[in-house]
Amino acid sequence: MKMPVKSVQVKSILPFIGSDDYNTSRTFYKKLGFEEVWYSSSMCRFSLDGFGFYLQNAHVQDWVENTMLFLEVEDLEETLKIFKSLNLPAGFPKSRLSEIVKNDWGSEFFLHDPSGILWHIGSFNS
Repeated sequence: MKMPVKSVQVKSILPFIGSDDYNTSRTFYKKLGFEEVWYSSSMCRFSLDGFGFYLQNAHVQDWVENTMLFLEVEDLEETLKIFKSLNLPAGFPKSRLSEIVKNDWGSEFFLHDPSGILWHIGSFNS
């Protein structure tokens, strides 16, 4: 998308997501490999390879149940293998991890965090 001539130079986009249990969600994302780069009692920021999001110590049912994020990865099969090796449901019973689904545009698998946030983790066809 071409930006107007006099546009702001964008550095990042960081969505805000909610949590049922703030500390459980913080632990979950750290286990996935995200670095907690900033923390307060109401919100923290996570980063992974320059990409990130804010996790809030707030739960609004409709918001959490309708939040979806897409994480594009280089090697989908390896990423799923790594996530499976973490045995997430053992430590986070509300989390769920699917198998890979092939689509017209590419492939993805799904990860629900402990609060129900739905992550689409995928790669696009070349």
